[in-house]
Amino acid sequence: MNLTTGTVAQTSTSNFAQIEVSNQRRWTIVGLLFVASLINYLDRAAISFALPSISRDLHLLPATKGLLLSSFFWSYALLQIPIGWASDRFNLYWLYAGAFAVWSIAQGVTGLATSLAMLIFFRIILGIGESIYLPGGTKIVSLLFSTRERGLPSGLFNCGTRMGLVFGGLFIPWLLVRQGWRSSFLIVGFAALLWLVPWFLVFPRKLRANTGAVLAKRTVAQHVRSALTDRNLIGICFGFFCFDYYWYVLVTWLPDYLVTVRHLSIVSAGFYASAAFLTFGLSEPIGGLIADRLIEHGWSETRTRKGIVTVAFLCGFFLIAAMRASDTRIAIALLMGACLAGLATGNLIVILQCCAPPEHVGIWTGVENFTGNLAGVIAPLAVGLLIKSSGSYVPGFTVGAIVLIVGILGYAVVVGELKARTPSDSSV
Repeated sequence: MNLTTGTVAQTSTSNFAQIEVSNQRRWTIVGLLFVASLINYLDRAAISFALPSISRDLHLLPATKGLLLSSFFWSYALLQIPIGWASDRFNLYWLYAGAFAVWSIAQGVTGLATSLAMLIFFRIILGIGESIYLPGGTKIVSLLFSTRERGLPSGLFNCGTRMGLVFGGLFIPWLLVRQGWRSSFLIVGFAALLWLVPWFLVFPRKLRANTGAVLAKRTVAQHVRSALTDRNLIGICFGFFCFDYYWYVLVTWLPDYLVTVRHLSIVSAGFYASAAFLTFGLSEPIGGLIADRLIEHGWSETRTRKGIVTVAFLCGFFLIAAMRASDTRIAIALLMGACLAGLATGNLIVILQCCAPPEHVGIWTGVENFTGNLAGVIAPLAVGLLIKSSGSYVPGFTVGAIVLIVGILGYAVVVGELKARTPSDSSV
């Protein structure tokens, strides 16, 4: 991959992209996607840190707090497939910017809410806007990079979500203490709109797939029905469900586990949980880069990407070991090893990009992420029930690790050979 700033990048989808983009420019776009992903997760997580203050001011009960926290996913999950279709169909310059503006404004006006109904409404709007991040980002990378070099940019832009958790865990509490929850939401939401300035300056105005006529012939439902008959997408969705199940176990229960079982202070638990998420996030572009470099040196793309995914998923065994470690320091070290599962992320995105027809990368990603969000609904509830029935955190975390390991079957067995596809490869 030539990193000379003046070089024009040639992509595997050059037959579909309407313009060519310099190498420097496309990596700047990846950087903007990284920052957008960071803001995405920071915005969605801010409500959790602010919830005690919001509950006190608006007199929320435990049941209504749960309703508020879940309301984001109502629209976020349901919009994944439609926004994926839109990413394939419409100009990404305006689509991504518009969605970003919607979610940032929704985050900002949350600080003006005076009732539970208003809070829920703003969270639903936030979910609508944030639905663009994975389908849109994946589509953009597929248009800017060839299949052999997508691992690093795919892992890098998605790494922003993990960094959002780390940064949010440090920044949001600090801001809440100094500004209160209302001003904090106003600052975080409206300040993020500054991101649009470099986006409008750098992002190509007409970057889109040149497949509008093909896509216009079918409805969203017809595209989804056709895609769901594809064996590769079935395997991808199964594997991604398992991956996201594991991730949501860590996100929702790891801090509580460190406080309740390992008897760490809230500050210490927050630090080590942030370190775990940082490990997960940093491993995402590293796993993609390793695969890209090996493929560049002649390794099989199919075996390389599937091999790294397999190794990463096997890191679930570290989580099982961490649950059984008697020494807290050893347990924390094993938890860091368990977070090396992030090595799979960039390659998971590239696997989908290789298997999907270029004109359907967005909608395939929407179907995949919808499946992953079902795991986000199930995992926290399942762990809670297992803790209640067993009196221990071990079964819930162990099941999470086993689910991740089983996910290897989806990618290694069900998904076939990875090769660049063209519209003529698809019957949809």
